[in-house]
Amino acid sequence: RIVRTVVDNVTDDVYAVHVVQVRARLARRRPAPGARPRPRRRHPVSRSTSRGFARRARAFDGRCRDRRRGSVPWRTSRSRGHFDAFEARATATMPASTVDDVVTVLITGAAGQIGYALAPMVCAGAATGPGKKIALKLLDVEFASEALRGVKMEIMDCAFDACVSVDVFTDCEKACEGVDVAIMVGGFPRKQGMERKDVLGKNVAIYKQQASALASKAKKDVKIVVVANPANTNAKILAKFAPSIPRGNVTCMTRLDHNRALAQLGERSGKATIEVKNAIIWGNHSSTQYPDVNHATIEGKPAREVIGNDAYLDGDFVDVVRARGAAIIEARKLSSALSAASSVCDHVYDWIHGTKEGEWTSMGVISDGSYGVPEGLVYSFPVTCTGGKWQIVQGLSIDERSRKLMDESAKELTEEFELAEQCLAESA
Repeated sequence: RIVRTVVDNVTDDVYAVHVVQVRARLARRRPAPGARPRPRRRHPVSRSTSRGFARRARAFDGRCRDRRRGSVPWRTSRSRGHFDAFEARATATMPASTVDDVVTVLITGAAGQIGYALAPMVCAGAATGPGKKIALKLLDVEFASEALRGVKMEIMDCAFDACVSVDVFTDCEKACEGVDVAIMVGGFPRKQGMERKDVLGKNVAIYKQQASALASKAKKDVKIVVVANPANTNAKILAKFAPSIPRGNVTCMTRLDHNRALAQLGERSGKATIEVKNAIIWGNHSSTQYPDVNHATIEGKPAREVIGNDAYLDGDFVDVVRARGAAIIEARKLSSALSAASSVCDHVYDWIHGTKEGEWTSMGVISDGSYGVPEGLVYSFPVTCTGGKWQIVQGLSIDERSRKLMDESAKELTEEFELAEQCLAESA
């Protein structure tokens, strides 16, 4: 019976849309007023085929009556009744928005590992969702232009249905023209022998320039997610030098850390990751981040209760999530590009389409002073998203241990930004 029900549902959907298309074709063939009607021609079908058609139609009519009782004005004429039912069902299953909506997405640092993994995910709709066409813009530095051209060729060869264009740029201002979503993957990586201040100085210059380009060329409601490290401070620099962009539209990604926490809890409990909800990443996207399980649930039960090992949750669990990126580099000899790209898509998708009822995610956003975090810091909080906007989850209880760890991360972010401002002053 279950298989038969599934087959009936699929058949009904296909059949209903087909009937509506037939009606549209008939309307186009209808003669103009006053014109001589065309002679009617019988369709070359057998009587048994006609009886089969009528039998399927009656069955479909009955199922529609059961499912949509009271919502469809059934006629006394059986033939007219099932035709109306076809049309009503087809209309109900068609998406409300058309696929003609185009979202312009910019990926910076697109010739790198994360950009290479991210571009096809974006073109497949993982970030913006179904029903949206993608105009993809790829930006990187001049010496990576050949590699960037290769990425474009591969994206084109994938022949994604949703991708209407792929353009590559080495000029930041041209790349930012008309952008709806900017994913800032590009940044200066720390190299052997470099001091922390040297890396910050390089990235401050990059994000100052990109902030100016986004403010002047991108759409005024552009959504920005910074991925390149130090992500929180890079996002704050960008927000500082793009004052015309709403503060709420500049974020940084801590969704990768959030997903890592969910995965660890799922693995430890022996449950699917989808059953794990409401873990939190507080603070900086660094080794001082605080993965908090005090409000997390597994299959609707408190995570601490399900796992039953506070020593693990307060010790090894936190260390594993914090050092997961280093562990992947140790294993692959390369950074975590695939999981980072997937997490970017999760971040953007939830921001645009909203989080599920009763659930939250983690995002690096500009602090409004919630939970005692200094105002203005780009700090990871638990957030919900509705209508394309995020809101910090309020009213969560914070124990003494959590307070200490949250403050340590806030202190690191404050010092990091002060160092970035020194670099700005020295370069002025």
